[in-house]
Parts: sequence; C-alpha cells; structure tokens
Amino acid sequence: MDKLQITGGTRLHGEVKISGAKNAALPILAATLLADSACTINNVPHLRDVTTMIQLLASMGVDVSINEQQTVEVNAEQVSSTTAPYDLVKTMRASILVLGPLLARFGKAKVSLPGGCAIGARPVNLHVQGLQQMGALIEIKDGYIHAEFPDGQKSLLGTTVVMDTVTVTGTENLMMAAALAQGETVLENAAREPEVVDLANMLIAMGANIEGAGTSNIRIKGVKNLQGVNYRVLPDRIETGTYLVAAATTGGSIIAKNTCPEHLDAVVKKLEEAGAEVSKGDDWIKLDMHQKRPKAVDIRTAPHPAFPTDMQAQFCALNAVAEGTGIVTETVFENRFMHAVEMQRMGANIHLEGHTAIIKGVEKLQAAPVMATDLRASASLVIAALVAEGDTVIERIYHIDRGYERIEEKMNLLGAQIKRID
Repeated sequence: MDKLQITGGTRLHGEVKISGAKNAALPILAATLLADSACTINNVPHLRDVTTMIQLLASMGVDVSINEQQTVEVNAEQVSSTTAPYDLVKTMRASILVLGPLLARFGKAKVSLPGGCAIGARPVNLHVQGLQQMGALIEIKDGYIHAEFPDGQKSLLGTTVVMDTVTVTGTENLMMAAALAQGETVLENAAREPEVVDLANMLIAMGANIEGAGTSNIRIKGVKNLQGVNYRVLPDRIETGTYLVAAATTGGSIIAKNTCPEHLDAVVKKLEEAGAEVSKGDDWIKLDMHQKRPKAVDIRTAPHPAFPTDMQAQFCALNAVAEGTGIVTETVFENRFMHAVEMQRMGANIHLEGHTAIIKGVEKLQAAPVMATDLRASASLVIAALVAEGDTVIERIYHIDRGYERIEEKMNLLGAQIKRID
C-alpha cells in the first residue's frame, strides 16, 4: 500500500492549478443517467472516487469513456441494469446519488447501502423518506435499497419535502429525482452548497425546470425528458482552501489559479485572521504570509455559507503551530477529530472535549509515522508534515487519493519535498 514521505521545513511558494470539484463531479456524473442522449463532462478531476463512479455507471451498461484531458463522455441511452452493487458502493458514500436518477427515469433501482469515510453517521433515511413522499415504494433488505413505482404509476409525483437536517447528497438526490417527476416538487431546508448549485445548473442545461438552487427552498417542476449536455464542472473550493492553508501554515506565498474566490469567503476570512494577506481576482486567489508564523483562529463548522466542515482538519494543522490558542468546534459530523490523535504524535498540543478541540500552538512539530483516517484528515497530516522537523511518513493515503488530484506533484511544484513510496 502506498505511503507519502514528507520532509518538513520548506515554505510553499509559486502557483497551483486547481482541479474540478470532486463533490460536484460525482452528482453530475450520476445525473447523466437522466439524459436520453450523450453527455460530455469537462474538468473532471482524476480521483479514485471519480473512477469508482465511472465504474459504477459502466456496471449498469452505460457507455462511458474518458480522455487524457479528463473529459468524460457518458451515454446512458441504453441501460442494462438498475442495480448499484455492494462491491463498488462500499468504497464511496456518493454512490447513493444514482438512486434518484435510476428510479426517476427507469421506474426502479436497487442500490447498496453506502460506505466511505468513517467520520460519523450520515444516514440515508432522508433520501428514502423524500422518495417515498414522491410516491416510491421502498424496502431495505439484504443491505440494499429496493425502490420502484407502484403498479400503474409511470413517474414520481411532485410534493413538498421538508428535510429534518441539511443534507447535501439528500438535496442532490431528490432534486435529480424531481426533475422527471409529474408536477412540482419543493425541497425545504435544502443544502445551499456551490456543488448543489452546479448540479442544478447542469440539470437546467439538460432541460430541467429548477428555481432557488443556492437557497434553502428549491422548486423543481418536472419535465418529461432531459437531453444530453456539454458541461464543465466548477473548481474545487476545498482543494483551493487546502493549498491556501498549507501556504499559510508554512509562512509561504502562493497563487491558486482556476478557482472560484466567491466560494471561499468563510475560509479566506479565517486566513486573514491568521495573519495572511489575501488578494483575489475573477478566477485566482493570492495568499502571502510574508514568512510569518500564523496566529491561532477559532473555527466553528456549519453548512454553507458558514465555515465548511471539510476545511476543519486543515485549520487544526494551522493552529497546531500558530501563536496562541485556537478553539475548533465541529457541528456537522460527530467523529471528525481523528486527525488530532495523529497530530499529537507529532507533538501538537490538542485537547479534545466532545465536539471541540482546544489547540495551543507550538513552535515546531516533530516528524513521526502517522496514519490517515479519512479524506480531509489526510490533507491535514500533509500540512502538519510540511512544518515538522524530519521525515514524516503518512500511511493509508488511499484516503487522500479519493479527493486530491496528484497532491504530491502539485505540492512539489510549490517547493515541498514529498514522495510516494511503496
């Protein structure tokens, strides 16, 4: 199994090109199941999760191809199976996103209950309840969600769905299902993330009638069919934020190119509190720490547009070497401080109290063998290793390959000393 070996002590400097957003590409690829002709998806990141989604589509008989420019051609005109098998779904929670499109277009779906990062409970009950409200018959047995239309029913039925908690994949699944439903569907307490908006924009380009994406109330008037489309995935705001935090933590200076600055307001605000000088244009963000040690910042995660949970671990790494004490509170996932124990092995002063981490910055971290426990935790360990004395080896980096495209190559272009070893 691959590992990363990182020699600390180098300030990051230079330019980094941001890839397409994983969390937008996955639902967009799932949405191609709704189209009755070919779709072309551009700016798709080269990631393990994307490969899994492509394999999942291919297992259903969908015609999928990908070129060297990471453009994916998908033709779901003919589908031979409406089953998403356990062997593929178990490695990626986002596989649940095929449930809504399969059911809406083909009238039936059999999708394995998902796996993925062990960062806490992310139940699929909101997906199931919403589809049931739209008229679907659903049974969960043998580890699978079995969904179908009742006898004589030819489509899902528009309705109002009030979600108990904000769920990104739940919002996306129900929005895709509603696109082909009969009548109007209203999603209340919907997720507002940019990736939800990106999916809505693609569906609209395919012929869907959607209003309110980016707000907590989304209205979808169902149409009879959706056409293929040529669409470009938006840039990855979490990858952007990760490189910005890495530069700030090392006292460096970088420019993140091909990104969307307006999607990072909450992250940029905290970086400025940490002492960074930040400037931005239409598609770039420049950060300069002027070789200074960062100042500790307090973080509280919450659904968009508040501070994203997917950036919490990276700021824990920043706080670990910052001046002062930072308090980080996690409100989205109950088990998302597993990286703290690994950072403690490197000399970080972190005290955990329930959903809160109290982090007193130290001047230096020390290299140590550490283990990635989930996707964003692995990114935080890379950042910690960049400022640790000595050579840090990070194990179980298959987590990082799920969400960061060629991270060692991009970091090395910024001056880091990272190599992948067996």
